[in-house]
Amino acid sequence: VQLQASGGGLVQAGGSLRLSCAADVNIFGSAATSWYRQAPGKQREFVATIDSGGYTDYAASVKDRFTVSRDKSENTVTVFLQMNNLKPVDTAVYYCAAYNKWGQGTLVTVSS
Repeated sequence: VQLQASGGGLVQAGGSLRLSCAADVNIFGSAATSWYRQAPGKQREFVATIDSGGYTDYAASVKDRFTVSRDKSENTVTVFLQMNNLKPVDTAVYYCAAYNKWGQGTLVTVSS
């Protein structure tokens, strides 16, 4: 697995979670990394992206609630998705992706 996503779980509405996506810095150190999500019965949709220079972009539905950030170490580049004020509509499997490679997904469930 080249991209390892983690951090999902069950949270009540209004709560927070932080997702992480770890990857080999030698392969993905210069990549733009994006988060997507797929809710049950729906198509996968874009959530947020960050490039190696720190430029970020967000889907309108999560802007002002989610923050994407990036940390680079000697061996690993990790992209975080801080999710605040979560809503039941945010329930989905969240995936990270870079260079057309996808992580395995992590489930976020928001209860009302």
